[in-house]
Amino acid sequence: MANGIQETDGTVILVDTHCHLDFRTLAPDIDGVVERAVAAGVTRMIIPALDLASVRATLALAERFPEIWAAVGVHPNSAEGWQDAWIDELRAAAAHEKVVAIGEIGLDYYWHKTPPDVQQRAFTLQLELAGELGLPVIVHNREASDDTLRLLAASPVAGRARAGVLHSFDGDWALAERVLDLGLTIGFTGPLTYKKADALRDVAARVPLDRLLIETDSPYQTPEPFRGKRNEPAYVRLVAERLAELRGLPLAEIGRVTTANAEALFNLTTDH
Repeated sequence: MANGIQETDGTVILVDTHCHLDFRTLAPDIDGVVERAVAAGVTRMIIPALDLASVRATLALAERFPEIWAAVGVHPNSAEGWQDAWIDELRAAAAHEKVVAIGEIGLDYYWHKTPPDVQQRAFTLQLELAGELGLPVIVHNREASDDTLRLLAASPVAGRARAGVLHSFDGDWALAERVLDLGLTIGFTGPLTYKKADALRDVAARVPLDRLLIETDSPYQTPEPFRGKRNEPAYVRLVAERLAELRGLPLAEIGRVTTANAEALFNLTTDH
């Protein structure tokens, strides 16, 4: 058992496309976190940055562990002091061989940490950077769906084959359709397993198989039965198991499909 998760026999291969392994709640135990993930079948993990400091931390982890990849970006809740010159720093960081996306970027009108107009400028410029570099985006959206989708629709990533992912989806089917129409993939996290998340499960059951990703958002959003405890990439298997139940497919098939989706979106290859 890997921290309460059944170890894989090699038939289940998974990718955690969103985990914050640079956070101090995970960093001191990083070797164990990675070992448990691999034991649970998680072959690769993507760490999205939240600010310029975490860009450096994520790149350091990506250099240290062959299973870890990075995304670079400034989160809306980290954009209060946004400077347009930060784009140059992100562009330079994105040249790293293990950077596979621009993220985590987007809008968050829940926390009120950054004025909406500042968030929107930061988001817009980072979307333009992704378009310039041909990289997908990892998008955060909290209580800002209309503005998030409006800015995405006006950006150079809209409609591209590798547009990006709306991570930790928590909306209804109408929102999912709008996201899919823009060419984005949809990521599901721990809440898919929560007892009162029937509406979310209804959406997950309808999203086309080739547009699904699984995530943990570690150390947050821990799935059942570990809800309330620290989340980590090994637990993405629990999200995959719930998704397999919803779709009436074997776990290994959900692993195969979501891994293929992650590889295609983020250009993840063994020799990347």
